Amino acid sequence: MLHPQAQAFIDLLVQRGIPPTHTLTPADARKFYRERRAVTQPDPGEVAEVRELQADGAPGPIPLRLYRPLGAAASAVLPVLVYYHGGGWTIGDLDTHDTLCRELCNGSGCAVVAVDYRMGPEHRFPAAVDDALAATRWVRREAAALGVDPGRLAVGGDSAGGNLAAVVAIAARDAGDLPIAYQLLIYPATDMRRVHPSHVSNGQGYVLTADTIRYFHDQYITDPAHDNDWRASPLLREDLAGLPPALVLTAGYDPLRDEGLDYARALTAAGNRASYVCFERQIHGFITMGRLLDEAGSAVSLCAAELRRALRP
Repeated sequence: MLHPQAQAFIDLLVQRGIPPTHTLTPADARKFYRERRAVTQPDPGEVAEVRELQADGAPGPIPLRLYRPLGAAASAVLPVLVYYHGGGWTIGDLDTHDTLCRELCNGSGCAVVAVDYRMGPEHRFPAAVDDALAATRWVRREAAALGVDPGRLAVGGDSAGGNLAAVVAIAARDAGDLPIAYQLLIYPATDMRRVHPSHVSNGQGYVLTADTIRYFHDQYITDPAHDNDWRASPLLREDLAGLPPALVLTAGYDPLRDEGLDYARALTAAGNRASYVCFERQIHGFITMGRLLDEAGSAVSLCAAELRRALRP
């Protein structure tokens, strides 16, 4: 059963005549996504420190935002989560995921560094991947200045950000010079071919529709052959052995549910430690909707607790 609170949110979108994302220009879609925060997200919680930073990127600086948790001494060396926001590689920014990053920061006791990577259609695949990797390498390189422990560095993200976190973990393993301690994958996109059954069973009526997924895909991917590139579809990487422990979290009424489950299965089959949790009554994007959805808070608490456990000294 779809959670009644999720159904009420869907009904609200209909009542207010909110246009589907795929009918909007990218600029308008970004505007609607930012404005929706006031309705769906809790007020941003207080943290000990918020700092605006920039990482070195090949085409130019990559904006970052560093959070340190309440109660952390200024001199404390903390574990760190590098976080990539969701939004179909097209919408979303540091502000749309500010509340979630604060919640994960305080709940886990970790520092969080949020990454404002380049997006489509202005910057197509693999620009987002390149920025995610460059930012993560920069955090490790500048760990002492940031007050974080490079040996306890996790990557994480939701939706498109979960895709980037999975890809960074694989690329870091391949390179051998960027050790990742943990990966937090919240309803990740793992297969750009869009062939899993949940794309049909959940493809209409639950906010993220098949039409919107196609819209996001086409803003990001220019060549259909890129769908088979593991940097776009990490599920298609043949060798998934030797990756960091993972939590894969999905939602029951999400078109991406089955590819998230299959990625968790693939990680486990390759010999990795991977936990899988599905919030059966929820929709895609629910973890940022704590003002409306009680289970969002439960999901945030779970993610924070797993980060704390995985990154303890």
